[in-house]
Amino acid sequence: MNPETLQITIDDRGVARLTLARPDKHNAMSARMISELTEAAQALGSNADVRAVVIQALGKSFCAGGDLEWMRAQFSADRAGRIAEARRLAMMLKALDELPKPVIAEVRGNAFGGGLGFISVCDMAVAAETARFGLTEVRLGLIPATISPYVTRRIGVSAARPLFLSGKMFDAHHAAAIGLVDAVVQAPDLEKAVEIEIKEFLAASPQAAARAKVLARSFAPPISDEIIDAVVAQLADSWETAEAREGISAFFEKRKPQW
Repeated sequence: MNPETLQITIDDRGVARLTLARPDKHNAMSARMISELTEAAQALGSNADVRAVVIQALGKSFCAGGDLEWMRAQFSADRAGRIAEARRLAMMLKALDELPKPVIAEVRGNAFGGGLGFISVCDMAVAAETARFGLTEVRLGLIPATISPYVTRRIGVSAARPLFLSGKMFDAHHAAAIGLVDAVVQAPDLEKAVEIEIKEFLAASPQAAARAKVLARSFAPPISDEIIDAVVAQLADSWETAEAREGISAFFEKRKPQW
């Protein structure tokens, strides 16, 4: 594959680096990026030479969530089109979640909305102390629908509820306290900290690690087809609301939404 929104490299140890490469858009997920991430997860998962995957990003931000132009396009789509787009996003997260290799998030910059979905489908996450986080969808008149099963599995319902409902931002230390990230380090030390974790994963048998990942997921609340169908429908529902139109219009017009 020759992706436009990603950079993919594999070193001689079998460590793949999956780099989000839309720095001018704060690595927000466009329709193309969603497709390319799904293809990348499938390709890396089936590549026997790949032992571990690091998800990282170019520029100042890790991932700003969904691309707002992509979201705005849903206002002119019909219901079937909205469902199809929401499902593509859900299937991308599922493909990353089920990738049969250790996956590490290297979070150097800010992560909002869907960026927390990326972190939540990783097996571990290391963040720079300067990173900030937020489930900011409600401030746009939307809800964190497709990422919600993964985020709540990661941090629990009690931690998720105030963040889902307020959209407030929080720092890396709070992210660690609720279990969203596993370690917080000074920004200059981030690559070194991730490299330490890579070496730990490479010490494991590749097949045993893949089986252990399936085992660990089996004890968590299942993210079934029915759950995915439900959150896909809820995202499509939220795209159809007047508040979503107002929230996204306000963002582009650089004003406060009228609510």
